Amino acid sequence: MRVTELPGPAGPLEALLEEPADREHLRAAVVFGHPHPQYGGTMHTKVVYQAAKALARIGCAVLRFNFRSAGRSAGAFSDGPGERDDFRAGLDFMGERYPAARMWAGGMSFGAWIGMCVGAEDPRVTTLIGVAMPVTQGNWEPVLRSTKPKFFIHGERDELFPLKDIRDFYARAEEPKELVVIDAADHLFDGKVGEVADAIEDLLGDWNA
Repeated sequence: MRVTELPGPAGPLEALLEEPADREHLRAAVVFGHPHPQYGGTMHTKVVYQAAKALARIGCAVLRFNFRSAGRSAGAFSDGPGERDDFRAGLDFMGERYPAARMWAGGMSFGAWIGMCVGAEDPRVTTLIGVAMPVTQGNWEPVLRSTKPKFFIHGERDELFPLKDIRDFYARAEEPKELVVIDAADHLFDGKVGEVADAIEDLLGDWNA
């Protein structure tokens, strides 16, 4: 069954589901959020696409979807509250589809803020993944105080959210945690997208929590 949308709190959400070749031994069911929809972010953003492919390669089922107002998704942008509800709808969908699987949550940029904060507070989620995290914007307290395993990937030359801010955030975050810095990469990892996929596979390829 090809998934092209899921029910959202403000109406249908455009979606795509990546499933691994071996569905019998699913490593995790993952929901992965995209960058800011008002600045062109969608589920088709290169890093989101490659992250989903990487997670599928290591045995995960991965749901990426357009937040309300992006692509063909219903609803109006709400700068956080509505998008968190959208993400929860994604978790509900994956929980119903893969009831026996552990669940991971994350995203890129704005989607990392939404996905990680929702995932930190949702008891179904065991692992958090953040790429190009906008840690100087919004409330990140749920992530900082979470004792769930946290994996961070950031560009060395991120022009929007400098690496020094990520290092400060990382120092304050509860264990367990791990940070991978992609050399010479900007916020969108232009020319370095494949390295993000490699980092995801390296970090999570043998991860079973």
